[in-house]
Amino acid sequence: MAEIILHDGSLQQIDEKDELYLSTLRHSCSHVLAQAVKNLYPDAKLAIGPSIADGFYYDIDFTEPISDADLSKIESEMKKIVKSAERFEYFTLERDEAIKFMEEKGEPYKVELIQDLPEGELISFFKQGDFTDLCAGPHLLNTKYVGKAFKLQTIAGAYWRGSEKNKMLTRIYGTAFPSKEELEAYLTMMEEAKKRDHRKIGKELGLFMFNEAGPGFPFFLPNGMILKNTLIDYWRQIHHKNGYVEVSTPIILNRKLWETSGHWDHYKENMYTTVIDEEDYAVKPMNCPGGVLIYQYEPRSYRNLPMRVGELGLVHRHEKSGQLHGLFRVRCFTQDDAHIFMTPAQIKDEILGVIRMIDDLYSMFGFKYNVELSTRPENSMGSDEDWEMAENGLKDALNAAGINYVINEGDGAFYGPKIDFHLIDAIGRTWQCGTIQLDFQLPQRFNLEYVGDDSKMHRPIMIHRVIFGSIERFIGILTEHFAGKFPLWLAPCQVKILPVSDKYLDYAKKIYDMFDNENVRVQIDDRSEKLGWKIREAQKEKVPYMIIVGEKDEAEGTVSVRTRNGVDEGALNPELFLARVKDEIKSKKND
Repeated sequence: MAEIILHDGSLQQIDEKDELYLSTLRHSCSHVLAQAVKNLYPDAKLAIGPSIADGFYYDIDFTEPISDADLSKIESEMKKIVKSAERFEYFTLERDEAIKFMEEKGEPYKVELIQDLPEGELISFFKQGDFTDLCAGPHLLNTKYVGKAFKLQTIAGAYWRGSEKNKMLTRIYGTAFPSKEELEAYLTMMEEAKKRDHRKIGKELGLFMFNEAGPGFPFFLPNGMILKNTLIDYWRQIHHKNGYVEVSTPIILNRKLWETSGHWDHYKENMYTTVIDEEDYAVKPMNCPGGVLIYQYEPRSYRNLPMRVGELGLVHRHEKSGQLHGLFRVRCFTQDDAHIFMTPAQIKDEILGVIRMIDDLYSMFGFKYNVELSTRPENSMGSDEDWEMAENGLKDALNAAGINYVINEGDGAFYGPKIDFHLIDAIGRTWQCGTIQLDFQLPQRFNLEYVGDDSKMHRPIMIHRVIFGSIERFIGILTEHFAGKFPLWLAPCQVKILPVSDKYLDYAKKIYDMFDNENVRVQIDDRSEKLGWKIREAQKEKVPYMIIVGEKDEAEGTVSVRTRNGVDEGALNPELFLARVKDEIKSKKND
Protein backbone atom coordinates (compact mmCIF):
# COMPACT_ATOMS: atom_id res chain seq x y z
CA MET A 1 0.00 0.00 0.00
CA ALA A 2 1.01 3.61 -0.58
CA GLU A 3 -0.27 7.06 0.41
CA ILE A 4 -1.19 9.85 -2.01
CA ILE A 5 -2.17 13.49 -1.45
CA LEU A 6 -5.69 14.12 -2.81
CA HIS A 7 -7.19 17.22 -4.44
CA ASP A 8 -8.09 18.72 -1.06
CA GLY A 9 -4.73 17.98 0.56
CA SER A 10 -5.97 14.95 2.51
CA LEU A 11 -4.15 11.61 2.44
CA GLN A 12 -5.46 8.32 1.08
CA GLN A 13 -4.12 4.79 1.34
CA ILE A 14 -4.04 3.12 -2.09
CA ASP A 15 -2.83 -0.12 -3.60
CA GLU A 16 0.15 0.37 -5.93
CA LYS A 17 -1.65 -1.76 -8.52
CA ASP A 18 -4.57 0.65 -8.61
CA GLU A 19 -4.99 2.80 -11.76
CA LEU A 20 -5.25 5.92 -9.59
CA TYR A 21 -1.83 5.17 -8.10
CA LEU A 22 -0.29 4.77 -11.56
CA SER A 23 -1.77 8.04 -12.86
CA THR A 24 -0.66 9.80 -9.63
CA LEU A 25 2.87 8.44 -10.03
CA ARG A 26 3.00 9.71 -13.61
CA HIS A 27 1.55 13.10 -12.76
CA SER A 28 4.11 13.49 -9.95
CA CYS A 29 6.80 12.56 -12.46
CA SER A 30 5.60 15.36 -14.76
CA HIS A 31 6.19 17.83 -11.87
CA VAL A 32 9.70 16.49 -11.40
CA LEU A 33 10.22 16.97 -15.14
CA ALA A 34 9.01 20.57 -14.90
CA GLN A 35 11.33 21.26 -11.95
CA ALA A 36 14.27 19.78 -13.85
CA VAL A 37 13.50 21.94 -16.88
CA LYS A 38 13.32 25.10 -14.74
CA ASN A 39 16.65 24.18 -13.14
CA LEU A 40 18.31 23.79 -16.53
CA TYR A 41 16.36 26.41 -18.51
CA PRO A 42 15.29 29.15 -16.04
CA ASP A 43 13.65 31.25 -18.76
CA ALA A 44 11.35 28.42 -19.92
CA LYS A 45 7.63 29.01 -19.33
CA LEU A 46 5.48 26.12 -18.08
CA ALA A 47 2.03 25.32 -19.49
CA ILE A 48 0.37 22.00 -18.51
CA GLY A 49 1.68 18.56 -17.48
CA PRO A 50 -0.99 15.84 -17.10
CA SER A 51 -0.73 12.09 -16.83
CA ILE A 52 -2.01 10.24 -19.91
CA ALA A 53 -2.82 6.64 -20.83
CA ASP A 54 0.77 5.47 -21.24
CA GLY A 55 2.71 8.05 -19.26
CA PHE A 56 2.76 11.83 -18.99
CA TYR A 57 3.81 14.96 -20.83
CA TYR A 58 4.58 18.60 -20.12
CA ASP A 59 4.01 21.48 -22.55
CA ILE A 60 6.75 24.09 -22.22
CA ASP A 61 7.62 27.36 -23.98
CA PHE A 62 11.42 27.33 -24.39
CA THR A 63 13.32 30.46 -25.40
CA GLU A 64 15.52 28.30 -27.65
CA PRO A 65 14.56 25.02 -29.35
CA ILE A 66 15.52 21.74 -27.72
CA SER A 67 15.69 18.29 -29.33
CA ASP A 68 15.50 14.62 -28.34
CA ALA A 69 19.26 14.81 -27.75
CA ASP A 70 18.58 17.07 -24.74
CA LEU A 71 16.32 14.54 -23.00
CA SER A 72 19.20 12.63 -21.36
CA LYS A 73 20.39 15.86 -19.72
CA ILE A 74 16.88 16.62 -18.42
CA GLU A 75 16.49 13.04 -17.22
CA SER A 76 19.78 13.26 -15.28
CA GLU A 77 18.51 16.41 -13.56
CA MET A 78 15.27 14.62 -12.71
CA LYS A 79 17.25 11.82 -11.03
CA LYS A 80 19.01 14.41 -8.84
CA ILE A 81 15.62 15.77 -7.74
CA VAL A 82 14.37 12.26 -7.00
CA LYS A 83 17.49 11.54 -4.96
CA SER A 84 16.96 14.68 -2.90
CA ALA A 85 13.64 13.17 -1.67
CA GLU A 86 11.66 16.41 -1.56
CA ARG A 87 8.13 16.28 -0.12
CA PHE A 88 5.12 17.30 -2.21
CA GLU A 89 3.37 20.00 -0.17
CA TYR A 90 -0.20 21.12 -0.85
CA PHE A 91 -1.39 24.70 -0.26
CA THR A 92 -4.02 27.13 -1.58
CA LEU A 93 -4.24 30.84 -2.36
CA GLU A 94 -7.05 33.25 -3.05
CA ARG A 95 -7.56 33.82 -6.79
CA ASP A 96 -5.96 37.30 -6.87
CA GLU A 97 -3.05 36.11 -4.73
CA ALA A 98 -2.57 33.12 -7.01
CA ILE A 99 -2.46 35.33 -10.12
CA LYS A 100 0.07 37.64 -8.49
CA PHE A 101 2.12 34.66 -7.32
CA MET A 102 2.40 33.24 -10.84
CA GLU A 103 3.03 36.67 -12.38
CA GLU A 104 5.98 37.15 -10.01
CA LYS A 105 7.32 33.76 -11.11
CA GLY A 106 7.02 34.83 -14.75
CA GLU A 107 4.57 32.08 -15.72
CA PRO A 108 2.04 33.63 -18.16
CA TYR A 109 0.40 30.33 -19.11
CA LYS A 110 -0.34 29.57 -15.46
CA VAL A 111 -1.79 33.07 -15.03
CA GLU A 112 -4.11 32.48 -17.98
CA LEU A 113 -5.27 29.19 -16.51
CA ILE A 114 -6.03 30.79 -13.16
CA GLN A 115 -7.91 33.66 -14.81
CA ASP A 116 -10.22 31.13 -16.45
CA LEU A 117 -11.16 29.56 -13.10
CA PRO A 118 -14.37 30.72 -11.36
CA GLU A 119 -14.04 33.69 -9.05
CA GLY A 120 -14.26 32.95 -5.35
CA GLU A 121 -12.52 29.58 -5.62
CA LEU A 122 -9.35 28.82 -3.72
CA ILE A 123 -6.52 27.96 -6.13
CA SER A 124 -4.46 24.90 -5.24
CA PHE A 125 -0.69 24.46 -5.66
CA PHE A 126 1.87 21.75 -4.99
CA LYS A 127 5.41 22.53 -3.90
CA GLN A 128 8.51 20.33 -3.83
CA GLY A 129 11.72 21.94 -2.64
CA ASP A 130 12.04 25.38 -4.24
CA PHE A 131 9.71 24.49 -7.12
CA THR A 132 5.97 25.28 -7.06
CA ASP A 133 3.35 24.46 -9.68
CA LEU A 134 -0.32 25.25 -10.15
CA CYS A 135 -2.02 21.90 -9.66
CA ALA A 136 -5.15 20.19 -8.35
CA GLY A 137 -3.29 16.92 -7.63
CA PRO A 138 -3.27 14.15 -6.62
CA HIS A 139 0.42 13.53 -5.88
CA LEU A 140 2.74 11.10 -4.18
CA LEU A 141 4.12 12.09 -0.79
CA ASN A 142 7.73 12.47 -1.89
CA THR A 143 9.80 12.79 -5.06
CA LYS A 144 11.77 9.68 -4.06
CA TYR A 145 8.74 7.53 -4.93
CA VAL A 146 8.90 8.83 -8.51
CA GLY A 147 12.39 7.46 -8.96
CA LYS A 148 11.69 3.75 -9.23
CA ALA A 149 11.29 3.63 -13.02
CA PHE A 150 10.79 6.54 -15.39
CA LYS A 151 11.96 7.46 -18.88
CA LEU A 152 11.71 10.55 -21.08
CA GLN A 153 10.78 9.39 -24.57
CA THR A 154 10.38 12.06 -27.21
CA ILE A 155 9.65 15.67 -28.08
CA ALA A 156 6.76 16.97 -30.18
CA GLY A 157 5.05 20.26 -30.94
CA ALA A 158 1.70 21.19 -29.39
CA TYR A 159 -0.36 24.34 -29.76
CA TRP A 160 -1.25 26.06 -26.51
CA ARG A 161 -4.73 24.88 -25.57
CA GLY A 162 -4.92 22.86 -28.78
CA SER A 163 -5.67 25.88 -30.95
CA GLU A 164 -3.72 26.49 -34.15
CA LYS A 165 -4.21 30.22 -33.49
CA ASN A 166 -1.99 29.98 -30.40
CA LYS A 167 1.76 29.57 -30.00
CA MET A 168 3.40 26.23 -30.69
CA LEU A 169 4.89 24.84 -27.48
CA THR A 170 7.37 22.00 -26.93
CA ARG A 171 5.76 18.84 -25.55
CA ILE A 172 8.07 16.44 -23.70
CA TYR A 173 6.66 12.93 -23.42
CA GLY A 174 7.70 10.46 -20.76
CA THR A 175 6.47 7.41 -18.94
CA ALA A 176 6.78 5.96 -15.44
CA PHE A 177 5.96 2.66 -13.74
CA PRO A 178 6.06 1.30 -10.20
CA SER A 179 8.90 -1.08 -11.10
CA LYS A 180 11.88 -1.28 -13.45
CA GLU A 181 10.57 -4.58 -14.80
CA GLU A 182 7.31 -2.96 -15.90
CA LEU A 183 9.18 -0.05 -17.46
CA GLU A 184 11.49 -2.38 -19.39
CA ALA A 185 8.54 -4.42 -20.63
CA TYR A 186 6.81 -1.24 -21.80
CA LEU A 187 9.91 0.12 -23.54
CA THR A 188 10.43 -3.23 -25.28
CA MET A 189 6.84 -3.08 -26.49
CA MET A 190 7.38 0.48 -27.77
CA GLU A 191 10.49 -0.60 -29.69
CA GLU A 192 8.48 -3.38 -31.26
CA ALA A 193 5.72 -0.87 -32.04
CA LYS A 194 8.25 1.30 -33.93
CA LYS A 195 9.15 -1.67 -36.13
CA ARG A 196 5.46 -2.32 -36.73
CA ASP A 197 4.54 1.34 -37.44
CA HIS A 198 1.87 1.12 -40.15
CA ARG A 199 3.11 4.34 -41.75
CA LYS A 200 6.55 2.80 -42.30
CA ILE A 201 5.21 -0.60 -43.43
CA GLY A 202 2.53 1.05 -45.56
CA LYS A 203 5.21 2.89 -47.50
CA GLU A 204 7.42 -0.21 -47.84
CA LEU A 205 4.53 -2.36 -49.10
CA GLY A 206 2.95 0.33 -51.28
CA LEU A 207 -0.35 0.35 -49.40
CA PHE A 208 -1.19 4.05 -49.03
CA MET A 209 0.23 7.56 -49.16
CA PHE A 210 -0.52 11.10 -48.04
CA ASN A 211 0.07 14.32 -49.94
CA GLU A 212 0.24 17.97 -48.91
CA ALA A 213 -2.59 18.60 -51.38
CA GLY A 214 -4.88 17.03 -48.77
CA PRO A 215 -3.38 16.59 -45.29
CA GLY A 216 -5.22 13.86 -43.43
CA PHE A 217 -6.86 12.51 -46.59
CA PRO A 218 -5.40 9.08 -47.42
CA PHE A 219 -4.60 7.91 -50.95
CA PHE A 220 -4.81 4.13 -51.39
CA LEU A 221 -2.21 2.63 -53.74
CA PRO A 222 -2.84 -0.57 -55.76
CA ASN A 223 -1.67 -2.97 -53.02
CA GLY A 224 -3.63 -1.07 -50.38
CA MET A 225 -6.71 -1.11 -52.57
CA ILE A 226 -6.48 -4.90 -52.85
CA LEU A 227 -6.31 -5.14 -49.06
CA LYS A 228 -9.18 -2.70 -48.59
CA ASN A 229 -11.42 -4.39 -51.15
CA THR A 230 -10.70 -7.83 -49.67
CA LEU A 231 -11.88 -6.60 -46.26
CA ILE A 232 -14.94 -5.01 -47.86
CA ASP A 233 -15.78 -8.21 -49.76
CA TYR A 234 -15.65 -10.11 -46.47
CA TRP A 235 -17.81 -7.42 -44.82
CA ARG A 236 -20.44 -7.85 -47.53
CA GLN A 237 -20.31 -11.62 -47.19
CA ILE A 238 -20.95 -11.69 -43.42
CA HIS A 239 -23.65 -9.00 -43.63
CA HIS A 240 -25.57 -10.84 -46.33
CA LYS A 241 -25.35 -13.98 -44.19
CA ASN A 242 -26.78 -12.06 -41.19
CA GLY A 243 -29.77 -10.57 -42.98
CA TYR A 244 -28.55 -7.06 -43.81
CA VAL A 245 -29.32 -5.05 -46.93
CA GLU A 246 -26.77 -2.55 -48.23
CA VAL A 247 -27.47 1.08 -49.17
CA SER A 248 -25.52 4.20 -50.10
CA THR A 249 -26.45 7.72 -49.01
CA PRO A 250 -25.20 11.14 -50.25
CA ILE A 251 -22.01 12.67 -48.90
CA ILE A 252 -23.50 16.20 -48.72
CA LEU A 253 -26.90 17.00 -47.17
CA ASN A 254 -28.52 20.25 -46.13
CA ARG A 255 -28.32 22.05 -42.81
CA LYS A 256 -31.96 21.40 -41.93
CA LEU A 257 -31.29 17.65 -41.81
CA TRP A 258 -28.27 18.09 -39.52
CA GLU A 259 -30.29 20.41 -37.26
CA THR A 260 -33.03 17.81 -36.99
CA SER A 261 -30.52 15.06 -36.18
CA GLY A 262 -28.81 17.22 -33.54
CA HIS A 263 -25.40 17.14 -35.23
CA TRP A 264 -25.49 20.84 -36.09
CA ASP A 265 -25.75 21.74 -32.40
CA HIS A 266 -23.57 18.97 -30.96
CA TYR A 267 -20.95 18.30 -33.65
CA LYS A 268 -20.73 21.34 -35.95
CA GLU A 269 -17.09 22.15 -35.07
CA ASN A 270 -16.06 18.81 -36.61
CA MET A 271 -18.10 19.22 -39.81
CA TYR A 272 -17.11 20.63 -43.19
CA THR A 273 -19.74 22.99 -44.56
CA THR A 274 -20.52 24.56 -47.90
CA VAL A 275 -23.24 26.64 -49.57
CA ILE A 276 -25.37 25.37 -52.47
CA ASP A 277 -28.03 27.61 -54.03
CA GLU A 278 -27.67 30.00 -51.07
CA GLU A 279 -28.47 27.22 -48.61
CA ASP A 280 -26.10 25.77 -45.99
CA TYR A 281 -25.00 22.17 -46.51
CA ALA A 282 -22.61 19.90 -44.60
CA VAL A 283 -20.39 17.03 -45.68
CA LYS A 284 -21.58 14.08 -43.61
CA PRO A 285 -19.47 13.20 -40.56
CA MET A 286 -21.77 10.23 -39.90
CA ASN A 287 -24.11 8.08 -41.98
CA CYS A 288 -27.06 7.82 -39.58
CA PRO A 289 -29.27 10.73 -40.82
CA GLY A 290 -29.11 9.32 -44.36
CA GLY A 291 -30.07 5.91 -43.02
CA VAL A 292 -33.06 7.48 -41.26
CA LEU A 293 -34.22 9.06 -44.54
CA ILE A 294 -34.13 5.63 -46.19
CA TYR A 295 -36.33 4.26 -43.39
CA GLN A 296 -38.74 7.16 -43.99
CA TYR A 297 -38.89 6.48 -47.75
CA GLU A 298 -41.98 4.31 -47.44
CA PRO A 299 -44.44 3.20 -44.74
CA ARG A 300 -43.15 0.44 -42.46
CA SER A 301 -44.95 -2.32 -40.62
CA TYR A 302 -43.92 -4.40 -37.65
CA ARG A 303 -43.61 -7.22 -40.23
CA ASN A 304 -40.67 -5.28 -41.81
CA LEU A 305 -38.79 -5.18 -38.50
CA PRO A 306 -36.07 -5.69 -37.59
CA MET A 307 -34.75 -3.80 -40.62
CA ARG A 308 -30.95 -4.19 -40.83
CA VAL A 309 -29.37 -1.62 -43.15
CA GLY A 310 -25.61 -1.58 -43.82
CA GLU A 311 -23.60 1.19 -45.46
CA LEU A 312 -19.93 1.55 -46.34
CA GLY A 313 -20.19 5.33 -46.08
CA LEU A 314 -17.37 7.78 -46.78
CA VAL A 315 -17.48 10.35 -43.95
CA HIS A 316 -15.45 13.50 -43.34
CA ARG A 317 -14.56 14.99 -39.96
CA HIS A 318 -12.41 18.00 -39.23
CA GLU A 319 -9.40 16.95 -37.17
CA LYS A 320 -6.74 19.41 -36.09
CA SER A 321 -3.49 19.03 -38.00
CA GLY A 322 -1.53 18.20 -34.84
CA GLN A 323 -3.84 15.23 -34.16
CA LEU A 324 -3.46 13.57 -37.58
CA HIS A 325 -1.64 10.24 -37.40
CA GLY A 326 -1.33 7.97 -40.43
CA LEU A 327 -4.51 5.93 -40.95
CA PHE A 328 -5.32 6.09 -37.23
CA ARG A 329 -6.47 9.73 -37.27
CA VAL A 330 -7.60 11.01 -40.67
CA ARG A 331 -10.07 13.54 -42.02
CA CYS A 332 -12.00 11.14 -44.24
CA PHE A 333 -12.62 7.44 -43.86
CA THR A 334 -14.99 4.64 -44.81
CA GLN A 335 -17.21 3.75 -41.88
CA ASP A 336 -18.61 0.21 -41.98
CA ASP A 337 -21.88 1.43 -40.63
CA ALA A 338 -25.17 -0.31 -40.07
CA HIS A 339 -28.47 0.86 -38.64
CA ILE A 340 -31.04 -1.52 -37.26
CA PHE A 341 -34.65 -0.37 -36.85
CA MET A 342 -36.66 -2.54 -34.47
CA THR A 343 -39.46 -2.84 -31.96
CA PRO A 344 -38.69 -2.51 -28.23
CA ALA A 345 -39.19 -6.27 -27.83
CA GLN A 346 -36.42 -6.93 -30.36
CA ILE A 347 -33.68 -4.89 -28.64
CA LYS A 348 -32.02 -7.72 -26.74
CA ASP A 349 -31.92 -10.21 -29.63
CA GLU A 350 -30.62 -7.63 -32.11
CA ILE A 351 -27.81 -6.50 -29.81
CA LEU A 352 -26.90 -10.14 -29.19
CA GLY A 353 -26.79 -10.67 -32.96
CA VAL A 354 -24.36 -7.77 -33.40
CA ILE A 355 -22.21 -9.02 -30.50
CA ARG A 356 -21.95 -12.43 -32.20
CA MET A 357 -20.91 -10.83 -35.51
CA ILE A 358 -18.24 -8.75 -33.79
CA ASP A 359 -16.94 -11.73 -31.82
CA ASP A 360 -16.78 -13.93 -34.94
CA LEU A 361 -14.85 -11.32 -36.93
CA TYR A 362 -12.37 -10.36 -34.22
CA SER A 363 -11.75 -14.01 -33.34
CA MET A 364 -10.99 -14.77 -36.98
CA PHE A 365 -8.14 -12.23 -36.88
CA GLY A 366 -6.91 -13.65 -33.59
CA PHE A 367 -7.91 -10.61 -31.55
CA LYS A 368 -8.96 -10.79 -27.94
CA TYR A 369 -10.91 -7.80 -26.67
CA ASN A 370 -12.24 -5.90 -23.66
CA VAL A 371 -15.72 -4.39 -23.49
CA GLU A 372 -16.91 -1.06 -22.05
CA LEU A 373 -20.43 0.24 -21.55
CA SER A 374 -20.38 4.03 -21.97
CA THR A 375 -23.19 5.93 -20.25
CA ARG A 376 -24.88 9.31 -20.68
CA PRO A 377 -22.53 12.28 -21.30
CA GLU A 378 -23.15 15.82 -20.10
CA ASN A 379 -23.69 17.03 -23.67
CA SER A 380 -26.68 14.81 -24.48
CA MET A 381 -30.27 15.00 -25.62
CA GLY A 382 -33.34 13.06 -24.52
CA SER A 383 -35.20 12.25 -21.33
CA ASP A 384 -33.89 10.47 -18.25
CA GLU A 385 -36.42 7.68 -18.86
CA ASP A 386 -35.16 7.05 -22.40
CA TRP A 387 -31.54 6.96 -21.28
CA GLU A 388 -32.31 4.59 -18.42
CA MET A 389 -34.20 2.26 -20.77
CA ALA A 390 -31.38 2.37 -23.34
CA GLU A 391 -28.62 1.71 -20.80
CA ASN A 392 -30.59 -1.15 -19.26
CA GLY A 393 -31.16 -2.62 -22.73
CA LEU A 394 -27.41 -2.75 -23.38
CA LYS A 395 -26.68 -4.18 -19.93
CA ASP A 396 -29.29 -6.91 -20.39
CA ALA A 397 -27.76 -7.97 -23.72
CA LEU A 398 -24.22 -8.03 -22.33
CA ASN A 399 -25.32 -10.06 -19.33
CA ALA A 400 -27.22 -12.48 -21.56
CA ALA A 401 -24.11 -12.90 -23.73
CA GLY A 402 -22.04 -13.63 -20.63
CA ILE A 403 -19.58 -10.86 -21.46
CA ASN A 404 -17.53 -9.16 -18.75
CA TYR A 405 -17.58 -5.38 -19.11
CA VAL A 406 -16.70 -2.20 -17.27
CA ILE A 407 -18.77 0.98 -17.00
CA ASN A 408 -17.26 4.05 -18.67
CA GLU A 409 -19.26 6.84 -17.03
CA GLY A 410 -20.29 9.77 -19.21
CA ASP A 411 -18.63 8.65 -22.45
CA GLY A 412 -21.71 7.72 -24.48
CA ALA A 413 -22.75 9.40 -27.72
CA PHE A 414 -24.89 12.52 -27.36
CA TYR A 415 -27.94 10.56 -28.56
CA GLY A 416 -27.48 7.31 -26.65
CA PRO A 417 -25.31 4.92 -24.60
CA LYS A 418 -22.93 2.53 -26.34
CA ILE A 419 -20.93 -0.67 -26.04
CA ASP A 420 -17.30 -0.28 -27.13
CA PHE A 421 -15.01 -3.17 -28.08
CA HIS A 422 -11.28 -2.67 -27.42
CA LEU A 423 -9.06 -5.02 -29.42
CA ILE A 424 -5.81 -6.35 -27.95
CA ASP A 425 -3.13 -6.67 -30.63
CA ALA A 426 -0.07 -8.92 -30.97
CA ILE A 427 2.08 -6.78 -28.66
CA GLY A 428 -0.57 -6.03 -26.03
CA ARG A 429 -1.84 -2.62 -27.16
CA THR A 430 -5.58 -1.90 -27.18
CA TRP A 431 -7.60 -0.27 -29.97
CA GLN A 432 -11.21 0.87 -29.78
CA CYS A 433 -12.99 -0.41 -32.90
CA GLY A 434 -16.45 -1.96 -32.73
CA THR A 435 -19.33 0.02 -31.25
CA ILE A 436 -23.00 -0.69 -30.60
CA GLN A 437 -25.11 2.39 -29.82
CA LEU A 438 -28.75 2.25 -28.78
CA ASP A 439 -30.70 5.33 -29.88
CA PHE A 440 -34.18 6.45 -28.84
CA GLN A 441 -33.55 10.05 -29.93
CA LEU A 442 -33.24 10.06 -33.74
CA PRO A 443 -36.47 8.07 -34.22
CA GLN A 444 -38.22 10.74 -32.12
CA ARG A 445 -36.55 13.71 -33.80
CA PHE A 446 -37.40 12.38 -37.27
CA ASN A 447 -40.84 11.13 -36.18
CA LEU A 448 -40.17 7.58 -37.38
CA GLU A 449 -43.12 5.21 -37.19
CA TYR A 450 -44.30 1.71 -38.01
CA VAL A 451 -47.72 0.07 -37.96
CA GLY A 452 -47.93 -2.39 -35.06
CA ASP A 453 -49.88 -5.66 -34.89
CA ASP A 454 -52.60 -3.60 -33.20
CA SER A 455 -52.91 -1.44 -36.39
CA LYS A 456 -51.69 1.61 -34.41
CA MET A 457 -48.60 3.72 -35.09
CA HIS A 458 -45.52 3.04 -32.95
CA ARG A 459 -42.01 4.48 -32.65
CA PRO A 460 -39.12 2.18 -33.67
CA ILE A 461 -35.86 1.91 -31.71
CA MET A 462 -32.58 2.37 -33.58
CA ILE A 463 -29.17 0.71 -33.24
CA HIS A 464 -26.04 2.32 -34.70
CA ARG A 465 -23.14 -0.12 -35.00
CA VAL A 466 -19.76 -0.57 -36.62
CA ILE A 467 -17.48 -3.63 -36.59
CA PHE A 468 -14.29 -2.51 -38.29
CA GLY A 469 -15.08 1.04 -37.16
CA SER A 470 -13.16 2.74 -39.91
CA ILE A 471 -11.86 0.53 -42.74
CA GLU A 472 -8.78 2.75 -42.97
CA ARG A 473 -8.01 2.62 -39.26
CA PHE A 474 -8.62 -1.12 -39.15
CA ILE A 475 -6.10 -1.57 -41.97
CA GLY A 476 -3.60 0.40 -39.88
CA ILE A 477 -4.30 -1.86 -36.87
CA LEU A 478 -3.99 -5.03 -38.96
CA THR A 479 -0.74 -3.79 -40.50
CA GLU A 480 0.80 -3.34 -37.05
CA HIS A 481 -0.80 -6.47 -35.60
CA PHE A 482 0.67 -8.66 -38.34
CA ALA A 483 3.80 -6.46 -38.79
CA GLY A 484 2.92 -6.36 -42.51
CA LYS A 485 2.91 -10.17 -42.78
CA PHE A 486 -0.77 -10.34 -43.69
CA PRO A 487 -2.52 -13.72 -43.69
CA LEU A 488 -2.58 -15.33 -47.11
CA TRP A 489 -6.22 -14.37 -47.80
CA LEU A 490 -5.44 -10.68 -47.17
CA ALA A 491 -1.96 -10.39 -48.70
CA PRO A 492 -1.96 -8.08 -51.77
CA CYS A 493 0.37 -10.54 -53.53
CA GLN A 494 -0.21 -14.11 -52.38
CA VAL A 495 2.31 -15.97 -54.54
CA LYS A 496 5.38 -14.62 -56.36
CA ILE A 497 7.04 -16.62 -59.08
CA LEU A 498 10.83 -16.22 -59.32
CA PRO A 499 12.40 -17.69 -62.50
CA VAL A 500 16.07 -18.55 -62.01
CA SER A 501 16.85 -16.91 -65.37
CA ASP A 502 15.10 -15.62 -68.48
CA LYS A 503 15.28 -19.15 -69.96
CA TYR A 504 12.48 -20.24 -67.65
CA LEU A 505 10.07 -17.34 -68.23
CA ASP A 506 7.77 -19.45 -70.41
CA TYR A 507 7.46 -22.09 -67.68
CA ALA A 508 6.96 -19.33 -65.10
CA LYS A 509 4.15 -17.89 -67.26
CA LYS A 510 2.51 -21.34 -67.43
CA ILE A 511 2.53 -21.58 -63.62
CA TYR A 512 1.29 -17.99 -63.41
CA ASP A 513 -1.73 -18.76 -65.62
CA MET A 514 -2.53 -21.84 -63.52
CA PHE A 515 -2.75 -19.77 -60.32
CA ASP A 516 -4.26 -16.66 -61.91
CA ASN A 517 -7.08 -18.68 -63.47
CA GLU A 518 -8.04 -19.81 -59.95
CA ASN A 519 -8.13 -16.18 -58.69
CA VAL A 520 -4.94 -16.45 -56.66
CA ARG A 521 -3.14 -13.09 -56.56
CA VAL A 522 0.11 -14.00 -58.29
CA GLN A 523 3.02 -12.07 -59.81
CA ILE A 524 6.16 -12.94 -61.81
CA ASP A 525 9.47 -11.25 -61.01
CA ASP A 526 10.85 -11.24 -64.55
CA ARG A 527 13.70 -8.82 -63.87
CA SER A 528 17.17 -9.86 -64.99
CA GLU A 529 18.50 -10.11 -61.46
CA LYS A 530 20.15 -12.88 -59.48
CA LEU A 531 17.82 -15.30 -57.71
CA GLY A 532 19.13 -14.37 -54.24
CA TRP A 533 18.25 -10.74 -54.87
CA LYS A 534 14.73 -11.66 -56.04
CA ILE A 535 14.18 -13.78 -52.92
CA ARG A 536 15.29 -10.94 -50.63
CA GLU A 537 12.97 -8.51 -52.45
CA ALA A 538 10.01 -10.86 -52.10
CA GLN A 539 10.78 -11.28 -48.39
CA LYS A 540 10.89 -7.48 -47.96
CA GLU A 541 7.49 -7.34 -49.66
CA LYS A 542 6.33 -10.01 -47.14
CA VAL A 543 4.86 -12.21 -49.90
CA PRO A 544 3.54 -15.40 -48.21
CA TYR A 545 4.80 -17.86 -50.84
CA MET A 546 7.60 -17.76 -53.40
CA ILE A 547 7.68 -20.24 -56.29
CA ILE A 548 11.16 -20.72 -57.72
CA VAL A 549 11.35 -22.26 -61.19
CA GLY A 550 14.54 -23.47 -62.85
CA GLU A 551 15.87 -26.18 -65.13
CA LYS A 552 14.96 -29.15 -62.91
CA ASP A 553 11.48 -27.78 -62.14
CA GLU A 554 10.70 -27.29 -65.82
CA ALA A 555 12.05 -30.75 -66.72
CA GLU A 556 10.09 -32.53 -63.98
CA GLY A 557 6.98 -30.33 -64.02
CA THR A 558 7.43 -29.23 -60.40
CA VAL A 559 7.81 -25.95 -58.50
CA SER A 560 10.20 -25.16 -55.64
CA VAL A 561 8.27 -23.46 -52.83
CA ARG A 562 9.71 -21.13 -50.22
CA THR A 563 7.84 -19.20 -47.49
CA ARG A 564 8.43 -15.60 -46.47
CA ASN A 565 9.79 -16.90 -43.16
CA GLY A 566 12.62 -18.66 -45.00
CA VAL A 567 11.24 -22.21 -44.90
CA ASP A 568 12.29 -24.15 -48.02
CA GLU A 569 9.54 -26.68 -48.80
CA GLY A 570 11.42 -28.19 -51.78
CA ALA A 571 9.95 -29.38 -55.06
CA LEU A 572 6.16 -29.77 -55.11
CA ASN A 573 3.52 -30.72 -57.64
CA PRO A 574 2.08 -27.35 -58.81
CA GLU A 575 -1.53 -28.63 -58.93
CA LEU A 576 -1.33 -29.95 -55.39
CA PHE A 577 0.33 -26.76 -54.14
CA LEU A 578 -2.38 -24.68 -55.86
CA ALA A 579 -5.08 -26.73 -54.13
CA ARG A 580 -3.33 -26.16 -50.79
CA VAL A 581 -3.11 -22.41 -51.40
CA LYS A 582 -6.81 -22.22 -52.30
CA ASP A 583 -7.77 -24.14 -49.15
CA GLU A 584 -5.65 -21.81 -47.02
CA ILE A 585 -7.21 -18.72 -48.61
CA LYS A 586 -10.70 -20.12 -48.04
CA SER A 587 -9.97 -20.96 -44.40
CA LYS A 588 -8.78 -17.41 -43.65
CA LYS A 589 -6.03 -18.67 -41.36
CA ASN A 590 -3.98 -16.04 -39.54
CA ASP A 591 -0.58 -17.76 -39.81
